[in-house]
Amino acid sequence: MPLAQADRLLRGGDATDLRGSWPRICAWLLRLAVEQAVDEVWRAHGRPELMRLPMRAQLLLLPAFVDGAAADEVGSAWYALSRAGHLHAYELAPTAAELRRWHQDLCALLPRLIEPEPAPPNGTPDRTPDGTPPNGLRPSG
Repeated sequence: MPLAQADRLLRGGDATDLRGSWPRICAWLLRLAVEQAVDEVWRAHGRPELMRLPMRAQLLLLPAFVDGAAADEVGSAWYALSRAGHLHAYELAPTAAELRRWHQDLCALLPRLIEPEPAPPNGTPDRTPDGTPPNGLRPSG
C-alpha cells in the first residue's frame, strides 16, 4: 500500500495540498514499505517478536533469514530513505528522479525478501550438525 501511495504522489495525483513537502512524504512512504516488507519476513519465519526491535537491529539480523544481497540492498535503501525523509536546513529534499528510482528499485527488491534462499553451492551444508546455520544464528524457534 505505501508503494502505491508513493507512486500516486510521484505521478502528481495527491500533491496539490502538499506543496513542497511531498518529496519527504514520498520518502517516508517508501521507507514504510521497506519496514512492512521486513515485518513480513519475520512473520514468514515465525519470528514476530523481532518486529519489536529497532529497525537498525532488524536490518542487522535480516541476512540470517533472507538472501544476503537482498538484505544489504534493503538496508541501504532504508538508511537512504531515512536520511531523505528528515528535514535539514542545509540539505535539499530528494528530487522526483531520485524518488522514482527508489520506488522502481523497491518494487523489484521487496518481493525478493519473501523468496526462499538459494540452495548452497556445491553441496555446502546450510546447517551444522546441531541444526544451526553456519553463521551461528538461529533463525527460528
